[in-house]
Amino acid sequence: MNKLLPTLALTLFALSLSAQADPRATGDLGLVIEREDSAALIINTTEHKQLAKIEGLGDLSHASVVFSRDQRYAYVFGRDGGLSKIDLLQDKLDKRIIQAGNSIGGAISQDGKLIAVSNYEPGGVKVFAADTLALVADIPAEYMAGKRSKVVGLVDAPGQTFVFSLFDAGEIWTLDMKNLQKPVLEKFKGIGKEPYDALISPEGRFYIAGLFGESGLALLDLWDTAAGVRRILPNYGKEDEKLPVYKMPHLEGWAMAGDLLFAPAIGKHEVLVIDKRSWTLLKSIPVVGQPVFVMARPDARQVWVNFAMPDNNQLQVIDTKDLAVSTTLTPGKAVLHLEFTPRGEQVWVALRDDNQVVVYDTATLQEVARLPARHPNGIFFSARAHKIGF
Repeated sequence: MNKLLPTLALTLFALSLSAQADPRATGDLGLVIEREDSAALIINTTEHKQLAKIEGLGDLSHASVVFSRDQRYAYVFGRDGGLSKIDLLQDKLDKRIIQAGNSIGGAISQDGKLIAVSNYEPGGVKVFAADTLALVADIPAEYMAGKRSKVVGLVDAPGQTFVFSLFDAGEIWTLDMKNLQKPVLEKFKGIGKEPYDALISPEGRFYIAGLFGESGLALLDLWDTAAGVRRILPNYGKEDEKLPVYKMPHLEGWAMAGDLLFAPAIGKHEVLVIDKRSWTLLKSIPVVGQPVFVMARPDARQVWVNFAMPDNNQLQVIDTKDLAVSTTLTPGKAVLHLEFTPRGEQVWVALRDDNQVVVYDTATLQEVARLPARHPNGIFFSARAHKIGF
C-alpha cells in the first residue's frame, strides 16, 4: 500500500496541472459590448478571438466599462442603472446591482477601491466599494431646493477624487473621497449652459467640460481650483448657423496629442485643434461628417475619427504632423466605437449594423481580422486600468 502512495500523489499532481492548463493573464483581454443582447464578449486582443460571452447585463445602449487595477474585474455601467462586476479570469458575472433608474457612466478611484456612478435619475453620484459593490456614499446633485440635475462627465482624478458636471445646473463638482466617513465636495457654479460631457487630461490636471447650450468649453485646473473655472474658445461658432446634431460627441474620446487637443465640433463637420499651452484654437480640420469619437493612437502620431449618421459608415485618420486628414476608410455599417491596443499597433472598430468588429493595422491601414459580434457598440481593453480618466 505504501508503495502506491508516491504513484497516487504523482497522479493527483498531474490531474491538478491538467485542471490548470492554459493559465490566463488579463492584460491582453477586453470587452466588446453587445447592446441588443444585454451581453459582453470577453476577447483576447492578440489572438483576435472571443473567449466567453457574459449575459444578463441589462440595458447596454450607452454602456461604459472600467477595470480593476489588477485587471481581473471589469465594471460595466448600464443605462438602466445597472452596475455589473465581471470576472475576466473565470468568465462569469461576479455581482450585479441596480443602483439607480438611469445612469450614464462611471469611474474607478486612484487606489482601485471605489467605483463611482453618475446618474440621470435620480440625479447624483453614488460611490461603491469595488470588492463588494456595497454603497459607500450617495451624493445627490441638488442645485436648488427640491431640484436635482442629471450628472455627466464623471471622471477619476488623483487624490481619491472624482470630478463631474451637472447638466441642468451648469456646474462642476469635485468629490474628495480620501475620508470615506466625510466626503468633501467643492462646487463651481455658473460654468456655462448645459455641460454635456467632459474629459480629464492624461496627467489628471485639467478637467474640460463641453457646453451644449452655448459656445465654448469650461476648463478647471485641478492644481489650482481656487482660480475657478475659465471659459476657453468662448466665441467659436457663436455667429454660425445652428445645425441639427445627429449624435452628441463623446468628450472622453477627445484626443490629447502632445501639446495639442483634438476635439469634435458639435453639429459641424470639423475637428478642432486646440493649443493646450494657451487654450486657443489653432485650426479647424474639415472632416466628412459630424465627429463623435476623436481618438489618438497611443504614440499620438494619428487621430482616428468616426461620425454620426448619415456618415457613420466611415472612419478618417488625421496626421498629427500635418494636421490634415490622410486617409478615409469605409469599414462597414454604423461605426460606433474604436479602441487602440495598448501600444497602438492595431485599432478595433465596432460595426453595429454589420454585427462585426474589424481590426486594422494602424501603420499599413490594412484590415487584420474580423470577429462576429451582435450589434457591438463599445470596445474596452483592460489596459484602461492604468490610465487616468478611463
